[in-house]
Amino acid sequence: MTETVPEQVNGHHTPNVTLLKVTPESAVRDAHDTLTETIIDVVQDAQPRPVDPPAEAVPVGTWIAERQAYLADAPPVVPPALRRWDAFKETARWTASYYGHVAGFHALRAPVYLARLLARAPRGAGRLVVRWGKWVADLEARPVEAKAAASADIEAWLALSREHSRRVRPRRTASLAVATVTGITATVSAFLVPGWTMAAAIAAGALLGTMGKKHDGKPLVTRYVATNILRRLDSNEVFEALAAIGIEGKKGRRGVEFASEVMRDGPGWRAEVDLPPGVEAIAVLEKRAALAAAMRRPISTVWPEGDRTAHPGRLVLWVAQRDPAKAGRKLWPLMKEGQADVYQPLPYGFDPRGNLIEITLMYSNLLVGGIPGSGKTSCALAIVLGVALDPTAELWIYELKGSGDLDSVKPICHRYVSGDEDEDLEAALAGMRSGIAEYQRRAAFVRSLPASEVPEGRKVTRALAEKYPKQDLGPRVIVIDEVQELFTHVDYKEEAAALATRLIKKARAYGIILILLTQNPDAPSLPSSVSSSVGTRLCLAVMDWRANNNVLGTGAYDRGLRATDISIDEQGTGILARGREGITVRAAFIKQTEAEDIAKRALALRTAAGTLTGQSIGAQVEELDVETVVDHLRAVWPDGVEAVHSHRLVEALARFRPDLYKPWTEMDAAGASTALSAELKLLKVSTKQLTIRECCGGAKGLRWADLPAAEDGE
Repeated sequence: MTETVPEQVNGHHTPNVTLLKVTPESAVRDAHDTLTETIIDVVQDAQPRPVDPPAEAVPVGTWIAERQAYLADAPPVVPPALRRWDAFKETARWTASYYGHVAGFHALRAPVYLARLLARAPRGAGRLVVRWGKWVADLEARPVEAKAAASADIEAWLALSREHSRRVRPRRTASLAVATVTGITATVSAFLVPGWTMAAAIAAGALLGTMGKKHDGKPLVTRYVATNILRRLDSNEVFEALAAIGIEGKKGRRGVEFASEVMRDGPGWRAEVDLPPGVEAIAVLEKRAALAAAMRRPISTVWPEGDRTAHPGRLVLWVAQRDPAKAGRKLWPLMKEGQADVYQPLPYGFDPRGNLIEITLMYSNLLVGGIPGSGKTSCALAIVLGVALDPTAELWIYELKGSGDLDSVKPICHRYVSGDEDEDLEAALAGMRSGIAEYQRRAAFVRSLPASEVPEGRKVTRALAEKYPKQDLGPRVIVIDEVQELFTHVDYKEEAAALATRLIKKARAYGIILILLTQNPDAPSLPSSVSSSVGTRLCLAVMDWRANNNVLGTGAYDRGLRATDISIDEQGTGILARGREGITVRAAFIKQTEAEDIAKRALALRTAAGTLTGQSIGAQVEELDVETVVDHLRAVWPDGVEAVHSHRLVEALARFRPDLYKPWTEMDAAGASTALSAELKLLKVSTKQLTIRECCGGAKGLRWADLPAAEDGE
């Protein structure tokens, strides 16, 4: 047998271990005496092969390395305040307002400063006379003369005495001359120009007052101390605060790191932090109050949020320089002038940084919830007035508290109801029924158009409304304040929930917008079918996570959208969410008197455009209801049930629409079934004899499959 070893095995000339596999002799004979062998090279104590390419580091100390180090930390070429025109305008406006305020502040107090100076003038004059006397008498040389006399140095004493006389004589002469000239000038001026003399005397007194300052350190000029201006944010504060709430790297692991330098961001500072590996930003959002306590800052100035565009562990911490709760209000952009467009986002309020936040109503609906006193009226005014300034938008307002908070827009409303009586609740139900009838009419029209006229889909747009003005396709905004009065009413709750759900799901594409406001966002007062369907949500201060999730959606609390952290004192502040993401926003505060002025402007716009309708022109509003008993049966039909007896359906209909079906419940079961059959026969729907073992045997009834399909443009 011959052993053959190659010159190189796996790149090694002398492999550490060589394994030879020799073919048995029988196999050798079968292969015509041909030998085969397999050689495997195993390197002992081999290190793992690196998978990352080696980093090409620039040699330390070279010119390139120094320039790279400089560039890595170099400040921006253009200051942040000059990068954007809006930021520049804001900075210039702030600077001008600041120095203008300082100048006005001290100008108004100038007489007080002058009085303080004049009050100090006698003390200043006395100090000046004493200093002048010491200068004339050359008292600074007296100790030297006394020392020469005490040492009996006659020559030195005589020399000092002659020098003293030489220096004192001209000072006395000059002092006498100045005193004589000043006295004569003052006497003559007092008779010839008394006004100028008085002004000069006051100026001289003020000048003397500058020398009469007391030793207690009390300042002459009043200093303005801003107690709500907070200290600058720095990295040490962020590190210590995060460590205080338990957010820090574990032993031997990487901890908190800054993704960028702490920078100025509007009226505050912004810090972008990468949390330790495995820690999500939600962990800090859950401890916002503890973070503010660790930073020794008001909670209203500390706003942590996640940056999912980077990664879930990126924390963006914004800290206000001034407590927003104590800052002056920012005016609503449409307060003095301007016109709105409901098809576009409407100005609503401001975030903690002072940036304008807009709210989109078109092709969406809005749910606003918060405890009493959380500022729901401010939110409602900012929203309703924005709609009012669009002359093409039709306002239907049902204020079910009866407080008159929205009376300012009553002159422009197509329908306005204020009160909490049953008739007011019935009017709100009728308004929603009319909204359904209107969306069905619009759906039928839009469905009849060719695809070329609705390139954006089967929905109402501004262009479509302007092209077919006779179709009256402008936005219709239905506002129901204190909607919990409907959802908790014994007789109206089922229909109210069904109507609201239907409007929210199906009417938005046709320009019918439903806005619901409630001060009791718990489960009974806010049906899940309604809260789960709304596209845009605004949650003001609430008491617990259940109410928070009822408004903002399931899981919102766990995602860090927590209105529970908002104080009731921060009126109008809430979390505005559309989908899974949300931002903190404060509604622009609009006084009732200001709301009335805005409404007058809106009335003028609508008068000029000729778009006033309904109650605004004194007409009787007919709230159409095109729903039939079939529509009502669909609304009350139990999920997953194929067949129901007629008398059971009558009971459900009576609860759903007591105004229509309650008289049927006064009949016996056979009479009620007959009444339902007669009503259905008009719509070509027949009841049948059904045997339902789970219910009550055989009786007249109806199958779900027998109901005609809905044809309402859904």
